[in-house]
Amino acid sequence: MARIPKIERFNENVLAKYQIYNSIFMTLPFDTITNTGVLLPLFSEVCEKGYDAHKNPTEIVENFFNLYQDNPSEKEKHDLLFRFIQYIERQVVLFDAIEDAAFPVVNNMDGRGTLRSIKEEAQAKGQLEELKEYLRRFKIRPTLTAHPTQFYPGTVLGIIHDLDKAIRGNDSARIKKLLAQLGKTAFFKKEKPTPYDEAVSLIWYLENVFYHSAGTIYNYIQQNIFEGEDMENDLINLGFWPGGDRDGNPFVTTETTLKVAKRLRKTVLINYYRDIRNLKRRITFGNLQEKIGVLETALYDNFYYAKTAEPLSIETLMNGLLEVKEELIAEHQSLFLEELQNLINKVKIFGFHFATLDIRQDSRIHHKVLTDVVRKSIALGLNIFPENYESLSDQEQIEILSKANGKLDPSVFEEDITRATLESIYAIKTIQEKNGERAANRYIISNNGNELNVMETFALIRLCDWELPTVDVIPLFETVPDLQVAHQVMESLYSSPVYMAHLKRRGMKQTIMLGFSDGTKDGGYLMANWGIFKAKEALTEVSRKYDVKVVFFDGRGGPPARGGGNTNQFYASLGPTVEDEEIQLTVQGQTISSNFGTLDSCQYNLEQLLGAGVENELTNNEGNLFSAENKETMQNLADTSYQAYVDFKNHPKFLPYLEHMSTLKYYGKANIGSRPSKRSKSATLDFGDLRAIPFVGSWSQLKQNVPGFYGVGTALKVYEDKGEFDKVISLYKGSPFFRTLVGNSMMSLTKSFFELTAYMKEDEQYGAFWDIIHDEYLLTKRLLFKLTGYSELMQNEPAGKASIDIRENIVLPLLTIQQYALKKIQEIQRGGNVDVDELEVYEKMVTRSLFGNINASRNSA
Repeated sequence: MARIPKIERFNENVLAKYQIYNSIFMTLPFDTITNTGVLLPLFSEVCEKGYDAHKNPTEIVENFFNLYQDNPSEKEKHDLLFRFIQYIERQVVLFDAIEDAAFPVVNNMDGRGTLRSIKEEAQAKGQLEELKEYLRRFKIRPTLTAHPTQFYPGTVLGIIHDLDKAIRGNDSARIKKLLAQLGKTAFFKKEKPTPYDEAVSLIWYLENVFYHSAGTIYNYIQQNIFEGEDMENDLINLGFWPGGDRDGNPFVTTETTLKVAKRLRKTVLINYYRDIRNLKRRITFGNLQEKIGVLETALYDNFYYAKTAEPLSIETLMNGLLEVKEELIAEHQSLFLEELQNLINKVKIFGFHFATLDIRQDSRIHHKVLTDVVRKSIALGLNIFPENYESLSDQEQIEILSKANGKLDPSVFEEDITRATLESIYAIKTIQEKNGERAANRYIISNNGNELNVMETFALIRLCDWELPTVDVIPLFETVPDLQVAHQVMESLYSSPVYMAHLKRRGMKQTIMLGFSDGTKDGGYLMANWGIFKAKEALTEVSRKYDVKVVFFDGRGGPPARGGGNTNQFYASLGPTVEDEEIQLTVQGQTISSNFGTLDSCQYNLEQLLGAGVENELTNNEGNLFSAENKETMQNLADTSYQAYVDFKNHPKFLPYLEHMSTLKYYGKANIGSRPSKRSKSATLDFGDLRAIPFVGSWSQLKQNVPGFYGVGTALKVYEDKGEFDKVISLYKGSPFFRTLVGNSMMSLTKSFFELTAYMKEDEQYGAFWDIIHDEYLLTKRLLFKLTGYSELMQNEPAGKASIDIRENIVLPLLTIQQYALKKIQEIQRGGNVDVDELEVYEKMVTRSLFGNINASRNSA
């Protein structure tokens, strides 16, 4: 029987259902004054026709009011536009819920890259033993990060979850009620969330999604590939940043870190308790009911009466479960063994920590703290550092740092940042004592550029009464120059006897983090990706030379501009020159909810990551190697695009354009993240202080998506002008890595819509700058068509493109309102006599319009 194409499954199960449920939603009586639900489709139509006729957002909005309103006052106009924003936000939620509900139908849950496919392929090739061997050592680690791009309030998350279930069951009465609830439930947060609030939002996904999906995957592998035997590998580790990520977030305190770790422990114990209660309902024979009851009570007491209960250790819980298992097999014909094994596997994966809480801080902060520590310790006569330490060379300082250890008391330091940094190290020890070593055993150094950055951090850890620390020091290389010297930095560290002794205690494993987000912001799309690939090759080579197993932790955002896009294709495209024992990556913002928000999507995407690793290991991935000519072409493209991007970045209008024509400054007002949108408190905008998320997000809101394509067209044109375009075609055909980059860049182009901002070309100050961006967009699009042979963007992914098209169509009125409000703000500010109340209304309009656009994009930042 012929399989129905994915696009047809999408149209039938997503598009058609959205049209039905949206029509119900639009007729629900949310407001008593105006027929917002009736007027919004009319406004959408005016927008579409307006852009076709080359009208600007202001003309479109005013044309709508002329056509469909009887001489409304300014207040009536504003009220209706705000109601449109509210409706559109909810349409996005409705579409999300429908797409999530249809996920297992639209996507082939047993297709390429899934566990079933992996097993069948290995069997067919006689590679089952090799597959088992690889799965005994391979791991994936998605790390959830609380970056300010999207967090629905818990109330809305609950509605989405319930809508998903109701849509799957075609329960139209319940859907109607939930849509009514959605219409009345607030989306907007009056106050910024605290880092703890962000942690609680993300723990919802751990508790309700990852706990079950990861368990299901582990069970499948154990039963179907290892035939019931223990694979001796936890396989799926989860990482967690809210509460531990201090980089640029002054609101993360030691108290927050400890509180989040406590919440993680409590939540996983609650999940175990639920599972053990279900087991108790099934295993009702022999004396096993009593044994399970003892474990049930211990779990209950440890999360409800944590302060007074006798502490339950992970060993006690695991030994108790294994004892029940033994008796179940020996005396009860293994009745309900599968359910028991499921819980045992979860305890193995999640321990008492649920997810590893990473600590992260900037290298410049560490340097400041270390300097303070040096001066204070000299003043106190502690004999840790010589008096001339600060005047010594880097190499001499590294020599001293490698020997430094002691027991510093944070309370003796006057500087807040010194106290906080030292306290965070003591907090890691406390968390390990309470939740186990895996609960917090990684310290990440962002903005790492040299060996001294690592040794300063390593010394600070050992000065906190921790001579032999059970913690991995992880440098994060972000900018293009830092990536280029990363292998030299690591070779220096591997040559240090003290650091090498530390690595031996840590199993000769070194994790290195690489920043796609800041790399792209710094060097543009092609150079960032190619720079990271080359850095990985060089780091793999130097690590193998010293017998160190290097693990790469990729700091990726949602969109291609920040290392996102089709992540699984990216990992499957890496060749044998890049170490692939583990796949570690950050997941954030809407990418958490879109890729891991439901049991089906979470399981599918985790399996795809596992599949990417297996494909790299078991297939002949020599095909992923670059030929000498292809490598030269790739390098030339990266160099040319880098220069084009740097020239663009250095344009005198670059920062003013972002500041005055985009939504950049409104990210900080949107109350969607605890972290400030830039690193410094300076009133002036400085590129170095800009966070990658609001930077990329602002281009996304403009529908220009510059970081995902700028420089690509210019680089391709050099080959076209020289009559050597066949070299780029050869690279495209011969390199899965380059094909993945091209595909992801096409996604950025697909989500661009320059008609929205075409009015800017008439602007006296910024018209010429807008033209530069638009010209590069047109050039990139034309040459990507020439390269791929496509006649439209994302031609090879019609279902993915259809999803983007619908989402973009839903938010087109929202984007129009946003641009209308931005234009009004510019007019008010240029007019001289600023009406503060009027300005406030339009600024609120821009801020409120951010949410729907962010959520609809699913990977805008």
